[in-house]
Amino acid sequence: MATSQMPKIVGTAWGLLVLNTLGSAGAKTIVPLPRSLIQMVTMGALVAAFALALAVNVRLRIRASAFVFLLTLLLVVSVISSASLESGFGALFRCARLALFVTTLWLLSRWWDGGLTFVRHHIRMYFAVLGSVAAGLVISPGAAMPELYGGRLVGALWPLTPPQIGQYAAVIIGLTVLLVLGRRTDRGSAALVIVPALVLLALTHTRTATLGLFTGLALAIGSLVLTSAAARRFFAWAVVCAAVAAVGFSSALQAWFLRGQSQENFTSLTGRAKVWNALLAAPRTTSEQLFGAGLGDKSFGGLPIDNSWLAVYHEQGLTGVVLVAAVIVVLGGVALLRPPSLQRACAIFLISYCAIASYTEAGLGDASPYLLHLAVAASLLAAPAEAPALSTPEVPERRVPRWARTSEVT
Repeated sequence: MATSQMPKIVGTAWGLLVLNTLGSAGAKTIVPLPRSLIQMVTMGALVAAFALALAVNVRLRIRASAFVFLLTLLLVVSVISSASLESGFGALFRCARLALFVTTLWLLSRWWDGGLTFVRHHIRMYFAVLGSVAAGLVISPGAAMPELYGGRLVGALWPLTPPQIGQYAAVIIGLTVLLVLGRRTDRGSAALVIVPALVLLALTHTRTATLGLFTGLALAIGSLVLTSAAARRFFAWAVVCAAVAAVGFSSALQAWFLRGQSQENFTSLTGRAKVWNALLAAPRTTSEQLFGAGLGDKSFGGLPIDNSWLAVYHEQGLTGVVLVAAVIVVLGGVALLRPPSLQRACAIFLISYCAIASYTEAGLGDASPYLLHLAVAASLLAAPAEAPALSTPEVPERRVPRWARTSEVT
């Protein structure tokens, strides 16, 4: 099936998906926003995204995608686990949300052709989100860096937590750096994105996002080293700068990394390990082990789980864990089999970032920014659709009048 030129409405639908995954819980905003209003906006964005995707793809033309197929299976498991209502009626609501999310991805898959269009949509939308964070910081620095979060940057206009802001900043920094190396954007435009995002990332003190950014970029640029001189130069300069920073600013980097935490608090991953141990020690029936307790708010005992694998195990069981692992393995395997290219490098960055972040952040088992990152990776790894061969129109045989026919000369 040949993909037609992507309509602008597809980018709008993608932006609405991003808005839906911003969440409704976070810091106190300058103007208090009722949670019901925020949920209405985010769910309305999802419904609008689905409606736009359906309107632009009325004929329901989709591309075969192992990624979205695995998400569909995960949705089935979520419905099975939530049907018992062990997590309340909210579990069925979350299943409906995941169903709309996955269906919208199916509808948009028609335009997954291995190009960079969705990468650009991704960068623009998250840059706009970071713009709101920066605006909140300028308007009210106290609300944007409250003591409740240890002076870390939060969303003062829209409730965003430091890990969320760090994630968005790290993703657009990595993708923009790769676009510069691939000469798909100029350095001036890239600096307008990278520099502010780096400042916001530093203000969030988010270790997971920082580690994911540098590790993902190292793997992505490493995949280009053999074929790109720009990648080799950037990699060499990055190594030199890292060595200088490690020697000259070691104490400052260590203070930033520890965030004033005690050794015990740091080794327990800010208390996460206690929740993880309690979750794993909790008794479970065979059904709960296989399919989980149903979609919830990614918490256990009133505390956030903050681990994608344990959150999936708790809500979708071992079956869900296998499906999520299959998503990472399939995308990673396809990326490794692709020849070196900018698209492959961007996909490797997104996949590796999500894999690293999954250890301290939840989201791989439900509609979330992480699934959108992986969806962009899937669009980059999709084989370009071949245009249908142009058949030569059949020329009708000319009828020769009888009087014009010549008799055979003997």
